[in-house]
Amino acid sequence: MGLFDNVKTLFGGKRKSDGNQKTVYRKNVNIEKRFEFVRTAVSGTMSNFFMARDRETDRIVGLKIADSEKTALFEQRFKALKKPPEGLIASKVVHPNVVKTYEYGTSSTKQNYLVMEYLKGAGLHAMIYDRDSMLEGKRLNLIRQFAEALGAVHKAGFIHRDVCPRNFIATPDCSAVKLFDFGLSLPDEPPFHQPGNRTGTPFYMAPEIVRRRKTDHRVDIFAMGVSFYQLLTFELPWPSNDASGLAALSHDTLKPTSILEYKPKLHPKLAEAIMLCMSVDPNDRPKTTDKFLQMINSVETVNV
Repeated sequence: MGLFDNVKTLFGGKRKSDGNQKTVYRKNVNIEKRFEFVRTAVSGTMSNFFMARDRETDRIVGLKIADSEKTALFEQRFKALKKPPEGLIASKVVHPNVVKTYEYGTSSTKQNYLVMEYLKGAGLHAMIYDRDSMLEGKRLNLIRQFAEALGAVHKAGFIHRDVCPRNFIATPDCSAVKLFDFGLSLPDEPPFHQPGNRTGTPFYMAPEIVRRRKTDHRVDIFAMGVSFYQLLTFELPWPSNDASGLAALSHDTLKPTSILEYKPKLHPKLAEAIMLCMSVDPNDRPKTTDKFLQMINSVETVNV
């Protein structure tokens, strides 16, 4: 398994670009005619993902088709704010550890779709769930790449809003991870910081989301900390069998279990940085992913 080559052919239509990456916007695309569905869909939060062959280029790509009902409910919240579409947000985040977006638009059946780099590999959440031995000796590298990918989102001016292992794909040799899925992402601007947008994956939700307070990019820092904790221990900081939103209510009422209780030999600087990410008060978290990376700069090995 490996990464497919970048698509070199542009698909015609209105072009939008960012740096060296060019992303195409198209309308009224006949999805059934255009794509051959190679693999059964995987359901996401608000969309279905396919491995597909693009008949125009004869390339294997990742195809994401939004669930119109679910996305309409989400987008309605921000109608007055003119929230950019997912495809435009995704096209603005360009980084080696972020899945490339080649094209986005609307289908002939009025569904939003994205065409992206297709990655063969396992979801990081599946590897954690399976306690995959491939992770051994590679976690520190994955942690740094994860943080760098998230930093690229923030530097592009967005909040991901659904940071969790489920939204990272590991390469087959587990040497790298890539972030994908910007379905819940929002601009990191004051109008989008207002209370009330309780979206995301409950186990990784920051207290300010749960309590409907103002939010900013630091909700992603919180979720990153939970993700790293789980990657290193195969456990959650607040153990729970409840996958509903109720599970997140404990994130500011109970202290998370110290990561050193599970991994007492973990490098203390890494342990400290991860626990700070999960602070109840956003001001106590690392302000940026770069700050987190600086905190663990001297960490060379992870004893787990």
